[in-house]
Amino acid sequence: MSPLLQRGLIVSCQAEENGPFDNPESVAAFARAAQIGGAVAVRVRGIENIRAVKKVIQLPIIGITKSVFSNGEVLITATIDDIEAIAQAGGNLAALDATHRVRPNGMDGPSMVVEVKRRVPIPLMADIATFEEGIAASKAGADFIATTLSGYTEYTRKVRLDVPDFDLVGMLAKRLPGQVVAEGRFWTPEQLAYAMRLGAHAVVVGTAISRPIEIVKRFVKAIQI
Repeated sequence: MSPLLQRGLIVSCQAEENGPFDNPESVAAFARAAQIGGAVAVRVRGIENIRAVKKVIQLPIIGITKSVFSNGEVLITATIDDIEAIAQAGGNLAALDATHRVRPNGMDGPSMVVEVKRRVPIPLMADIATFEEGIAASKAGADFIATTLSGYTEYTRKVRLDVPDFDLVGMLAKRLPGQVVAEGRFWTPEQLAYAMRLGAHAVVVGTAISRPIEIVKRFVKAIQI
């Protein structure tokens, strides 16, 4: 069992932008519900949200910020300043993009991991898209490797977007036991259980739990003719 993060369910408490729950109080309420329900940690976007969540739960908080690459793709936790802000706000871990894509500051993912580990005393979760990126991030010093970005980079567009990337989870878990966090497109408890059987240390579930608008849309779509 990791002293940083227990095995089990991580709930990503990220409300739909500009939706009725897109405020620190609602995000904190989602986090409280996750703790009561038995989650082992929460993943929270935004400094104000992290501060609000820190006040109401005892679970580890995985903090992130979001910006964009020059091509418009999402960039998770872009700078050292972001990492420092997450730590100061009460984040217990910070997640960051650890793909081979080059940030606006000129660093690729592994280089960023090395620099953060040198400068900021906070455990890191490396969000990656491929097996090679996962191995590189681990070698660079990341504490956990998350499959968050599989299917969401230009070079992983062929990955199915209707199911989790179980192949990537399984391959990484064999090479990096105890480090792998499965994330992305988890909708059912059965999918979570399967990822754990493949060797995932933990599984992040977000939209299926904490984005009510998307949940409603799925039900509505199912009955449309």
